[in-house]
Amino acid sequence: MLLAHISDLHLDGGARAAERAARVVTYINAMSRRPDAVLVTGDIADHGAPAEYAEAAELLARIDAPVLTCPGNHDDRAAYRKGLLDLPGEPGGTAPDPYAPVNRLHRVGDYAILMCDSTIPGEDGGILEDVTLEWLARTLDTLGDTPALIAFHHPPTVIHHDYLDSINLSNADRLAELLAGRTQVPALLVGHAHTSAATTFAGLPLLIAPGVTSTLRMPWETGEDLVNIVSPPGVAFHVLDEDRRIMSHFRVVERTTE
Repeated sequence: MLLAHISDLHLDGGARAAERAARVVTYINAMSRRPDAVLVTGDIADHGAPAEYAEAAELLARIDAPVLTCPGNHDDRAAYRKGLLDLPGEPGGTAPDPYAPVNRLHRVGDYAILMCDSTIPGEDGGILEDVTLEWLARTLDTLGDTPALIAFHHPPTVIHHDYLDSINLSNADRLAELLAGRTQVPALLVGHAHTSAATTFAGLPLLIAPGVTSTLRMPWETGEDLVNIVSPPGVAFHVLDEDRRIMSHFRVVERTTE
């Protein structure tokens, strides 16, 4: 199975974010093999505005593959549900609650992909709420031996950047407890950090997608700004083989000169 993984588009109605996101979409569509799915791990909109989700919906509809999303801290749950998932976005609509965490199970070939909501409305940091952890445990139990990737926005481990580490997943210990002994999970996929990175968490690969809108400047790099807005957008490719081994490749997407 081949997955393309992007994150942190921060679409805001402006030309810069739109061009960078469109560049990545064009790159994915030009691949010689169609990915089995494209994962977008949050911060799709920059301000959570309905117009930003209309822009995102039009952009993501261009991708020639199934697109699976989860929200990030810049996203608004109600507007995200209504604009991208065609689910109720205002109080008084039909279930589910438009302000509840957005957790969704997807089947892609022989795999399950669990897109989870790690956001705290109105805050930059993240948490997997009780309802999300309960859903995750129940879903994994129901799936049995089916291999299941878990994706959400906030990394559950340190990035070695003081600011990002202050707004990552706050209850990583509870996630680690939940994952203990669950051999059907090949990896965890996240975003938020605006940097390509790989480590382990709870004995599993933890793979962080690069940012589309910008790249985090690490403390040992030159420059004073938090992010580098000149560095090109990136995409991660995850390949899962018959042994459930995951191999990841990271690419930058340069602007074409044609």
